[in-house]
Amino acid sequence: MRKILTLLLLPLLSYAQTDPIKEKAAKIHAKALVIDTHADVPINMMKDSFDVAVEHSYEKDGTQIDFPRMKKGGMDGMFFAVYLGQGKRTPEANAEAKKKALAIFDKIHEAVKLHPDVAGIATTSKDAYKLKKEGKRAVFFGMENGWPVDNDIKNLKMYYDLGLRYITLSHSANNDICDSSTDPDGPEFNGLSKFGEEVVKEMNRLGIMVDISHVSDSTFYDVIKLTKTPVIASHSSCRSICDVPRNMTDDMIKALAKNGGVIQINFVPSFVKKAPQEQEVSMKAMRLKMRQTDLSAADKKALFDEMRAISKKYEKDLPTVSDAVDHIEHVIKLTSVDHVGIGMDLDGGGRVQGLDDVSQVRTITEELVRRGYSAHDIEKIWGGNIMRVLDKVEKAAKAM
Repeated sequence: MRKILTLLLLPLLSYAQTDPIKEKAAKIHAKALVIDTHADVPINMMKDSFDVAVEHSYEKDGTQIDFPRMKKGGMDGMFFAVYLGQGKRTPEANAEAKKKALAIFDKIHEAVKLHPDVAGIATTSKDAYKLKKEGKRAVFFGMENGWPVDNDIKNLKMYYDLGLRYITLSHSANNDICDSSTDPDGPEFNGLSKFGEEVVKEMNRLGIMVDISHVSDSTFYDVIKLTKTPVIASHSSCRSICDVPRNMTDDMIKALAKNGGVIQINFVPSFVKKAPQEQEVSMKAMRLKMRQTDLSAADKKALFDEMRAISKKYEKDLPTVSDAVDHIEHVIKLTSVDHVGIGMDLDGGGRVQGLDDVSQVRTITEELVRRGYSAHDIEKIWGGNIMRVLDKVEKAAKAM
């Protein structure tokens, strides 16, 4: 009798153990076009020891992105960052930056070409939706730091033809295009340089999205005045929640929304939530050391190991997925659900409790469902908004 009763109760017990939030989130996540606008996986791809088509482990090697883990997490597409930290601004250094950027483009194209059954290059929203339907990962190109433009406006067309669809105008230091939000020497142009103005105009003409993450506030407002198309912040968060120069003020976010653009929330811990003072000082010192241009491979590894040790020490203070979603919600309340998305900066420092790598991104969808957001809203946040901007920029370029 007891055995029969247990058998009868099994379906009820199973039902009680299911999480309706997770079940609902899983369905929404599977249907949505899930796009992240800033992935630093090319940093790892440039190493001989790393194969993006093989599943790796965050616990073992600290990496966060590869094609198998993208599939596991339901991540349909990512903008792979052609990233170069700002170095010396000499003709020789600029030429070397261009050379290195082209090598990164080649590496990404090669990886996709080697695995056509797994991934494809995407330059339009149509490409992304088609690849999703085929069960493949969409690989977009973004350039983090306009340094490789090399003071030659013609290079923009070359990068566009290679698939580039956004450029983050600067990185952590000023360049020949504009002022950065974090250059230790302060502003140089008080916004865009004259060359920077030409860069923005040419990006509009070609159909390359202008990315204002990393730039100074004055650069942002110069871009907003000049651009003829919507702009993006590919990996930035809200300064009113976490007061750091890399984040955007409420007025900037409103101006971005008025422009028709979108802010893609960054998951780097120190941009999500203020870290303990001791950690801030230690990490700032490490970042300053990393900016040195004459570091050997051994020096870089030692610094990365030290940064990782600092992060481990303050593990308990790491922000949560909920903390990151607070930034998404703040933008929605400030503007609307049409002007926010996600650019986690994975493999570039992005990580919160509950999300170690790209295989775990459904936790974001779960948190949005938990807060009552509809499937339609979540689809906009994950991919709809950034694809809308990409389409508008492309359409405007064709009309010019």
